[in-house]
Amino acid sequence: MKIFKFGGASVKDAEGVKNVSMVLQSQGFEKCLLVVSAMGKTTNELEKVVEFYFKKEDYQTEIEKIKQKHIAIAEGLFSPNHVVFGEINLFFDDIVSFLRRTKSPNYNFVYDQVVSCGEMISTKIVSEYLNDNQFTNQWLDARDYIKTDDSYRDGVVNWDKTKENIETLNPFTCYVTQGFIGSDDNNFTVTLGREGSDYTGAIFAYCLNADAMTIWKDVPGVMTGDPRKFHDVTLLSHISYEEAIEMAYYGASVIHPKTLQPLQKKSIPFYVKSFLDPTREGTKVGHSDKNQSEESYILKENQTLLKISTRDFSFIAEDHMSVVFGYLSKYKIKVSLMQNSAISLALCLEDNFCNVELLNEELQKVFKTDIVKNVSLFTVRNANLENIDKFYQGKNVLLEQIAKQTFQMVTQ
Repeated sequence: MKIFKFGGASVKDAEGVKNVSMVLQSQGFEKCLLVVSAMGKTTNELEKVVEFYFKKEDYQTEIEKIKQKHIAIAEGLFSPNHVVFGEINLFFDDIVSFLRRTKSPNYNFVYDQVVSCGEMISTKIVSEYLNDNQFTNQWLDARDYIKTDDSYRDGVVNWDKTKENIETLNPFTCYVTQGFIGSDDNNFTVTLGREGSDYTGAIFAYCLNADAMTIWKDVPGVMTGDPRKFHDVTLLSHISYEEAIEMAYYGASVIHPKTLQPLQKKSIPFYVKSFLDPTREGTKVGHSDKNQSEESYILKENQTLLKISTRDFSFIAEDHMSVVFGYLSKYKIKVSLMQNSAISLALCLEDNFCNVELLNEELQKVFKTDIVKNVSLFTVRNANLENIDKFYQGKNVLLEQIAKQTFQMVTQ
């Protein structure tokens, strides 16, 4: 079986959904499982609904706007009396009903129950359209197969239960399912982290021993830099799992950080290709004597630089580090870069849950801290260290670090 993942940009409108069928015509749909994201910016729009709900503002008007957008997309794909319109109405009725009856003060729990509906609706539309156009498939609710703990917005997969569930699928049937979501032991929806649909594809690929996994993007493949941010970038046609994992960790947006590990464990080839031109080569991630190690550029924005030092000028020792990382774990804040000296520790942080102020308050009880928000982490992989002066031009550098052929700087 092969796994295809289509992101939100690929199904943002009716023409995008039609293009999915064109991709399948060129690639073949036999023994295939499609993982599909929410349409366009739907996840962002549903996040706004959750925000309005907790602020006690008019969230129902926002829901109606999202609903009408999906109905307009469906009108470009189906006849007026198609069953899909009833399905769309039911999904949006469920959102309204849930928000009316829930009493939970847990933002992350409510977030997952609401935002996950974007994937449910998009996959129903895509599945119905493909069935109407000779791509016979079965729609799956991913929550019945991917089981997690109850870490809402950042679910940890229960691999044993998930593998047991997914192995029941018929390898000769084609499926359409959702990215980004699973469920806990109480069958509440749990999302796998922002942009987690690639990870969903990798989970299914691992459990099904897939022949390959392909994600379809609006770029030709993995580039030596994001073409929207860097000039003169080129396609990396072959890279190793290790290089792809490093690039994803440092912030390469084309690959989700968790995606590679399950694929690497079973040596499942991973392709990144363009849905705009599916016949192009794209990028292959895997074992190959053609793997490249080109100088590559990654910019990770919206970071926070936190500098920590002891109040009595004593050394930053193991017990201090233990306290700091305990709080980082508590507030689900990820470290993008770390650098320490005798009496200070500098951390470049990714704060997806907006908890950095709470972290800072805790640390200030023990340490002196200095915080700088809205910084960027610039990483150069396979850097030519003899020519690094060019990277400093026009930048206010707050922190820098060189390890082997990886050069990093935090800039403001």
